[in-house]
Amino acid sequence: MSSTLKLLTDPFLQLPTATGVHVVWFTEFAGSQHTVHYGANLNQSTGATTTKLTRTREDQNENGQYKQPITRDIWRHEAEITNLTPGVRVKYRVTSTDNGASVSSDVFTLAPLPLPNTPLKILLTSDHQIKPMVAANLQKVTETIGQVDAVWFAGDLVNIPDRASEWFDNTQGNAFFPCLQGRGNYEMDWDETKITYTGGQIIQHAPMFTCIGNHEIMGRFAREDSLNKEFDDTIPRDVARKLYGEDYLKDNSFNTDTYEEIFTLPQSETGGKTYYATTFGDIRLVVLYATNMWRFVSTEDGRKGKYGEPKADLENSENWGYGQIIYEPIAKGSAQYNWLETELDSLSFQQAKYKVVMLHHPPHTLGDNIVPAYTDPVQIIERDKEGNITNVRYEYPKNADYLIRDVIPLLEAAKVQLVFFGHSHLWNRFTSPSGMHFIETSNVGNSYGAAFGNRKRGNVPTVGSDDYIEIGDPNGLEPVIPTLAPMLNEEGAMPYISSNEITVFSIFDTGTGIVSSYRFDTRKQDSEVIKFDEFNL
Repeated sequence: MSSTLKLLTDPFLQLPTATGVHVVWFTEFAGSQHTVHYGANLNQSTGATTTKLTRTREDQNENGQYKQPITRDIWRHEAEITNLTPGVRVKYRVTSTDNGASVSSDVFTLAPLPLPNTPLKILLTSDHQIKPMVAANLQKVTETIGQVDAVWFAGDLVNIPDRASEWFDNTQGNAFFPCLQGRGNYEMDWDETKITYTGGQIIQHAPMFTCIGNHEIMGRFAREDSLNKEFDDTIPRDVARKLYGEDYLKDNSFNTDTYEEIFTLPQSETGGKTYYATTFGDIRLVVLYATNMWRFVSTEDGRKGKYGEPKADLENSENWGYGQIIYEPIAKGSAQYNWLETELDSLSFQQAKYKVVMLHHPPHTLGDNIVPAYTDPVQIIERDKEGNITNVRYEYPKNADYLIRDVIPLLEAAKVQLVFFGHSHLWNRFTSPSGMHFIETSNVGNSYGAAFGNRKRGNVPTVGSDDYIEIGDPNGLEPVIPTLAPMLNEEGAMPYISSNEITVFSIFDTGTGIVSSYRFDTRKQDSEVIKFDEFNL
């Protein structure tokens, strides 16, 4: 083995089939041969197909060494193992060769799709975004639960999707793959007590199913001097089409290229990898593409706002942000809605023991990010007597919320048991009158608080309106108090956890049908992991 050649990631598992599974890993060299060795004695082998990521770059926000975004060459290797026995887990490792030297991973285990009636433990997680508690969170998953059977990730995997270091090797030690593979090195400093967390060895053994959040989407390509600004600069596709034409549409609106190049996922006929459904053991998992552009409330400092455009850009529509735009239509009559209707009517869905829907945007939450409503911004342009634009503002009618008005009634009618989502960086859950459960378990740091008790949302317009609800779930459900060990404040038991010190993860056990949530205080490495809530599907 070469002393200098190294893998950029450990291998991880994707897209299991009845008798196979895909193995994926990354290097910073193209190499001449990439192989998976597997079996009891690692005596079977399969070659991998290599592709190069097309948009991964670095910029001045990583290490401070670049004045503008610069391409980072990264190669992806994927092998499909096809002759596995259902219910049998086998050993594997990967080897990459370049210029006569080779490097191999450690030995891990893989398996095909689980058989029906197999008890499974599935990790529910979301919104890692290189946040401070991710490494601690995932380390405690493996220490508490052991090896899980799958990971469901409800979007916002990283912060800037084209910034390679956030996926692979940022200097803080809490990049996406290292944390999910137990190779993180993130130091937390609590009152001068330093604690280092490494994450957990999870996805080397368990397939991961992901959905698109707002942080999987990059904006207009190479228009600014940083990837942050490029990420922020998204406009609707119909606007970009009018301004730049169809041939230049992607580079002048938004794209999910890096996300789609990194992951091998189930696909739908109309949505490809962006929305899909899959059967895993006794579960039918339906994954939706439901996310919109997050924007600031204010237009100060020239920001494109949720509710308006900055004064300096009123006469320059090319620079408008067009409000909190929805990236993929999901309203009744859209391609995604029609696909969802068909999926919910399918035998694969109807015959599943557990029917689960995963999306990024919350239908119900105490978090801030549910306001304004999930609907297309209504643009209002105000002019003076001479026809000059004096104001551009956006309204979001609550009664036009596509998730509540169109999608949730479909899910209720189809007897979906669980809807899982993220986006507001907290834990809370709800139950509808029909018994459908909603859970948001995305608390790994950068928590914004919960609109509960005396705390009002800070992202509503200054002018009051029934369209923008300041406290509670805007869509009318009461949060559920944790059933086992709720956290307490001066007002009593709290129906949420929103913290930058205490992290939360949830596990769905298909053997019992129970979803359990655990909390852990990251300020003490030997702190007890407390199961604080559970409910049965």
